[in-house]
Amino acid sequence: MKGKMKFYLLLGFFQLVLILIVFFSIDGIITMVAAQTESYDYFNSPTAAILAISAAISFSAAVIGSAIALKTVGTAAISALSEREESFFKAFLVVAFCEALAIYGLIIAILFLTKIPNPA
Repeated sequence: MKGKMKFYLLLGFFQLVLILIVFFSIDGIITMVAAQTESYDYFNSPTAAILAISAAISFSAAVIGSAIALKTVGTAAISALSEREESFFKAFLVVAFCEALAIYGLIIAILFLTKIPNPA
């Protein structure tokens, strides 16, 4: 399979996954499960555990991805700066994008953690 076709196939698969995530949102699943049972203990439900695990996975995956990207980009940025000093802004911008990836994971983890119910 050619590289361009493989890229478009992966892009289409990613769009399908995003559509399924929107369709089966957290609130939709909670409402669907709560409607099926008469007495639903939301505070001790598997949904709360899945939300906590999802927060941990989203944060850890974003930080690991950011670390791998920062290792690769940082090495290239330092070598580019040693050759030409006027490429500082471009190198700084790319490194900042790698750092932003970890912040996006933190934001998603916080959004998951705010959905976990408190019995107070």
